[in-house]
Amino acid sequence: MTGSFRDDQIFIGGLWQKGGGAPITSYFAAETVENTTISGASNDDVDVGIERARRAQPAWAALKAQDRATVLYRISDGILENIERIAWVQSRDTSKSLAETRALAASAAGTFRYFAAVAETTDDDLTAPRGDYMTTSIHEPMGLVAAITPWNSPIASDAQKLAPALAAGNGVLLKPSSWSPLVSLELARICEEAGLPEGLLSVLPGSGRIVGDRLVTHPDIAKVSFTGGTKTGRHLAHQAAEKLMPVSLELGGKSPSIVFEDCDEDLAIAGVLFGIFSSSGQSCIAGSRLFVQRSLYDRFVPRLVAATRSLVVGHPFDSETQVSSLVHPEHRDGVAGYVDLAREEGGRILTGGAPPGDPALANGAYYLPTIIEGLDNTARVCREEIFGPVLVILPFDDEADVIAQANDNDYGLACGLWSRDHPKCWRVARSIRAGTVWINTYKQFSISTPFGGEGDSGMGREKGRAGLRAYQRQKSIYEDMTGQPHPWARWPSGN
Repeated sequence: MTGSFRDDQIFIGGLWQKGGGAPITSYFAAETVENTTISGASNDDVDVGIERARRAQPAWAALKAQDRATVLYRISDGILENIERIAWVQSRDTSKSLAETRALAASAAGTFRYFAAVAETTDDDLTAPRGDYMTTSIHEPMGLVAAITPWNSPIASDAQKLAPALAAGNGVLLKPSSWSPLVSLELARICEEAGLPEGLLSVLPGSGRIVGDRLVTHPDIAKVSFTGGTKTGRHLAHQAAEKLMPVSLELGGKSPSIVFEDCDEDLAIAGVLFGIFSSSGQSCIAGSRLFVQRSLYDRFVPRLVAATRSLVVGHPFDSETQVSSLVHPEHRDGVAGYVDLAREEGGRILTGGAPPGDPALANGAYYLPTIIEGLDNTARVCREEIFGPVLVILPFDDEADVIAQANDNDYGLACGLWSRDHPKCWRVARSIRAGTVWINTYKQFSISTPFGGEGDSGMGREKGRAGLRAYQRQKSIYEDMTGQPHPWARWPSGN
């Protein structure tokens, strides 16, 4: 599959211009070749984008919800019409397989369509009065929203922020990761062609220390929605607190997968493999800690290792590929460093633990799916997010033991359970500290179902009908029904 990259322009307040910031080079890590170099955004570009959005947003907010929805439906259609282009650009930008990037693009289209429908079907409330007045609870746009998205699934992450923010009547300043800026600019073109009013959207690739900080601290930004690392999210939350500005944070994870002795083993093996090794492990909800009941451990683990060795590690444009390159050689080296640390801590590498030996993959940032045992839950590779195809296996004895071990972590994003005992699954699911729990499956998503985490995994929720409200301010209105002066004033006096 072939294609070409756009000119050196970014989307500043609805206009295509060369950025005034430092150059950003996009790499195709599967072959370690340069895609293209673009000029990133500067502080001045951010200010221009904000000013243009500030002028455009009131007219957008004044539209009827169904009229805003019409534009979002057109954006959804535009994504589907350009799905092969989007998939190719995102695969070149992230080294994800084409099968995955097609699915991500389709997901983004569905997100715009969903929030278009939510926008035109969500009602405000006529609340029960407690006096001689009428009371209503209404929702209004916040104004301007900053959306900061990660490199691992940019088109889907962009849509999960842009669609509800736009549907709610806001203007949006989007800052994609410097490692994957290209597909976000493709999305900007689709939004433009769909008739999104000029100025309402900017896409501003650039440094978090420059573009990100400017967006977060600018007085006209009313909310920040961030997906990324916990360290950056904590810094951003401190900045937002200085402004008393609402913020939503979808951060990292060290999610447990739990396999009970009474599970369907084939179902569990497939689910565990998908949970950790799809996306080459570069997923915040990756099931990177596997707890296997001790009575099942000696039978289950060899089967899982054999299944892992059968996974196809290959080029992202190969239709048979299941595990592709990591996003960047630097990231691959970081993953390898964690595996070396596991060895130092006494871990045993059951499979993987190195780049693949295939000469055809030698120039890429590949790393074999890796399984480690022999460590306890205090090891660093059990505590810290690796964000790569690395799974640590630990045994457990019973429900109480696995709940305690699974919850003994600073993160609280996701969890997977495998058992034929549905009441037990329900009990454990309710006891696990996580925003999402999957039972006899993993990594399944619906835009209609809220998503977020606890602890170091963040705060706030995205998706679902409430996802629209996350980008609006609530206002209560009281209207007197008596037509009489308030008795406290004793007016008129009657004279």
